[in-house]
Amino acid sequence: MKSIKKYSGKTFLFLFQRHAVCDILHIIYWYFKEVKPLVHSNSSHKIKRTSVREEAYMILRDWIVQGILTPGQQLRDKELAEQLGVSRTPIREALLRLEDEGFVETKPSRSTIVSPIQFEEVLNIYSIVWTLEKLAMEQAFDFIEEKHLIEMEAINHEVKKAIDEGNQIMAVQKDDDFHSIYINLSTNDELKRILSGLKQKLIRMELFYFNQVSDVHLSIDEHDQIIQALRNGNLTMVLKVIEKNWKESYFRIQAHTERVKSGEEKNEK
Repeated sequence: MKSIKKYSGKTFLFLFQRHAVCDILHIIYWYFKEVKPLVHSNSSHKIKRTSVREEAYMILRDWIVQGILTPGQQLRDKELAEQLGVSRTPIREALLRLEDEGFVETKPSRSTIVSPIQFEEVLNIYSIVWTLEKLAMEQAFDFIEEKHLIEMEAINHEVKKAIDEGNQIMAVQKDDDFHSIYINLSTNDELKRILSGLKQKLIRMELFYFNQVSDVHLSIDEHDQIIQALRNGNLTMVLKVIEKNWKESYFRIQAHTERVKSGEEKNEK
């Protein structure tokens, strides 16, 4: 069967006029069958779709967030282009976009590096996130049902399991999924968009510090408190615990940073 992509518009019209409906449906079936679903790329895959710019950006951002590209690492567009099997143009465009978002930096010598993770940035990001999450909760509160609480409980169990197993990427991702339940119930699409961008920076920070901070499991108890307050219909308490959850995460990172400065601990990364 020939792909319909090889037919001109006139040829397709001719086929439509001359073939029975079942034949036309068969042709359309084969056309859409040839359009392969987008497969998420990783370091061992090359880009195969036409949305090269967007996918190059997404892959590089994911590599930075997950620590595959480490803080301070120099980025060479030629090497990255070869890794992804694309030209240097979409790589350069992706790096410019990532620079605008604060994920990479261009030095005066024109070398591009992955942005270092500075502790001073942590409070800036965390304080914005807990403020916007509280706003999202205020907007979502009336839409939260028992089924959402059950889902949040199930995700929190997965957070615990991932922490117990030392699976930092899964733990951080599930933590994000937990908060996304009520964020996605917000009626404010712009708020959700802003939070989505901030969360990528926050996830990068949490992955960087995950194995270095103590008492990370306390976040599970704080999630339980959010669920209980929601079940009790106590919005004031819910907002208080959401802020507490993010503040305690920040304080855990702060405590580690102070121990590093005093020489009690060393950064592992």
